[in-house]
Amino acid sequence: MTSRWWVYPVFILSALILLGTLLLGFAALIAYPALPSLETLTDYRPKVPLRVYSSDGVLIGEFGEERRALVNIASVPLLMKQAILAAEDERFYQHGGVDYIGVLRAALSNLSARQARQGASTITMQVARNFFLTKEKTLARKFNETLLAFKIEHNLSKDQILELYLNQIYLGQRAYGFASAAQVYFGRPLEQLTLAEFAVLAGLPKAPSRYNPVINPTRAKARQLYVLHRMRDLGFINAQQLKTAEQQPLLTKHEAPEFSAHADYFAEMVRQALYDRYQDDIYSKGYRVYTTLNAAQQAAAYQALRQGILEYDQRHGYRGAEGYVKLEKTADEEDFEDALQDEEASDDIFPALVLEATPKRVTAYRKGGETLEISGDGLKFAQAMVADKTSRLRIRRGAIIHVKKDAKNNWGITQLPQIEAAIVALDPANGSIRALVGGFDFNRNKYNHATQAYRQPGSSFKPFIYSAALEKGFTPATVINDAPLLFDASQTGSTPWEPKNFDGTFDGPIRLRVALTKSKNMVSIRIIQAIGTQYAQDYVTRFGFDPKRHPPYLTMALGAGSATPLQMAAGYAVFANGGYRVPPYFIERIEDASGKVLAQAAPVPAGSEGAPRVIDARNAFIMTSLMQDVVRRGTAVRATQLGRTDLAGKTGTTNDQMDAWFCGYQPSLVAVSWIGYDTPRTLGNHETGAVAALPIWMTFMGKALQNIPEATLTPPEGVVGANVNPENGLRRTDGTGIYEYFYAENLPPLDSSAVAARPPEEIKEQLF
Repeated sequence: MTSRWWVYPVFILSALILLGTLLLGFAALIAYPALPSLETLTDYRPKVPLRVYSSDGVLIGEFGEERRALVNIASVPLLMKQAILAAEDERFYQHGGVDYIGVLRAALSNLSARQARQGASTITMQVARNFFLTKEKTLARKFNETLLAFKIEHNLSKDQILELYLNQIYLGQRAYGFASAAQVYFGRPLEQLTLAEFAVLAGLPKAPSRYNPVINPTRAKARQLYVLHRMRDLGFINAQQLKTAEQQPLLTKHEAPEFSAHADYFAEMVRQALYDRYQDDIYSKGYRVYTTLNAAQQAAAYQALRQGILEYDQRHGYRGAEGYVKLEKTADEEDFEDALQDEEASDDIFPALVLEATPKRVTAYRKGGETLEISGDGLKFAQAMVADKTSRLRIRRGAIIHVKKDAKNNWGITQLPQIEAAIVALDPANGSIRALVGGFDFNRNKYNHATQAYRQPGSSFKPFIYSAALEKGFTPATVINDAPLLFDASQTGSTPWEPKNFDGTFDGPIRLRVALTKSKNMVSIRIIQAIGTQYAQDYVTRFGFDPKRHPPYLTMALGAGSATPLQMAAGYAVFANGGYRVPPYFIERIEDASGKVLAQAAPVPAGSEGAPRVIDARNAFIMTSLMQDVVRRGTAVRATQLGRTDLAGKTGTTNDQMDAWFCGYQPSLVAVSWIGYDTPRTLGNHETGAVAALPIWMTFMGKALQNIPEATLTPPEGVVGANVNPENGLRRTDGTGIYEYFYAENLPPLDSSAVAARPPEEIKEQLF
């Protein structure tokens, strides 16, 4: 009997195990029916953000608390799936929800290490926890997690479970799911990543913040190597693949997520419109919005605006270092990053910390981990502040500056501009907005200058006054005196007013066409005197302008009211489309997450029954002819560099050069550019619309019209042509003079003897 003493302890232990199993089974029987329904999994509807697309299908904006990009298991690269299995659950396709071998291995590992180093949660258990449970570390939660894992395995296939995991798991940086994380960390779709990058992502679920490759690249690299070696051990990759992946540099995106087109201001317009309609649902229901924006034209507008602002900034000189930090001699890269932590990049303009400065060379540390040597042309803009040892804003060790690469890929010192600008382009045929940039950098200034900035349009408003004059019987050949004017206090109601032409000179009697071409203020004032300020105010409302913002005073002729760039573009569209007012719009359609169309735009094309004709087709034609001369030989003659004959427009410069404009068009596209300070102040001497705003317009239109054939301006019915004496605007009888267009009923008197007006088909443009 004594030799069998061990039987009793074994019997007791077995009884305890059996009893425990029975108790667990009984608990499971009670708990299982109370487990949550799997409807959340079988009808998976994650929080999907609002996504905004251009008209050509390019993603230009995304709004939501969670960044998601749903992916079908069949489209996930095999190496990505294998990396996840190697990192999280190598026996996923063999176990039934709980990996008993994995549990035993983890227990032995933790026992030998005398601490909890390995977990034993399977992918199925993680799905159960992520969808239904909290992350509290209690036996009750773990028990329910296990039961849910069994239930999930019983109802879903392995691929269905893995697909849920791939799309639901949180991977840091607000990214949920591996497809989203691929874009957030590497800026590319999942299918374009490399083995090394797959391994980085696969290492994130364990601890997204700890292994974040942007914030903790060293830890991320260590975790990546672990995943790669596990893949090799499991036979997923060979030794050569392992070696190649190990040696690949870990290059991640350090900036905020970017989209194919810089359309932040436009995307925010869409978000606001959607929020007004659907409220908070827009952030989670997966709405897709397809807009009128053209991605290529938007890219051109963004580049043109930033180039124009930086060129203006270059003309006005370097302001000096933007701040200073104290740098010890022993300071290292970590200290440099700390010094720059509050400084943000603006697209291709980066903050940098000066480490050493001499008149011929500046060494600087660029935020993100690059030491630059700047010399030669790269120092020209800031040369005075490098050489001047007395300036309090000089460039020296510890100075914070900004740097940018030039066209030759060399670094140079630059600065973030203080001035702002806007550009907007639309299709005059239907009002669809094709491009819109509301400022230099949305992250620095979210105020949308294209839609919110009411500024004085200056001389760019004159075409609307001239259009009104044509309806009152004026013609392009009408002679008006460009001579000084003086209004006393009794006439102005306040103080005396003595307006001037921009150049301070007066040309005497000149034709209306020449007056607009040269932007003569005295002529504009005399025109509005003749037609009446009240008539002029009523007339401009035809173009969509608010009469309250354009009071019926003589100064309206000089653009002293206020309008936004978008309003100006809509107004000029009337001239471009032959006289129809088409309201601007920017959303084509709205779809839900399943692709069902919730709303569809119904634009009213010019010439259709729903688009009101607001000016005579003859008026639109003659105004276009006048504004073509502004480009060919007037204040916008610089635009002839584009090599096109079908461009029309008008420059605008306000008093003291506080605002500069160019509003122009080709029959298929209207574009308006504006530049000025948020708190109005002078742009500086000679900073006119032609100098500051027109180059932005030209850079944009040069690209936007690249593949658009030149249009021919054809006179509509009722327009006739005749030769006139350039001195008095009267018709000539001898075939000399210059050729001009008229309403048939408004031909000027004969200069000497009668001459028949030629029909429209014989009209040919002639130089003055």
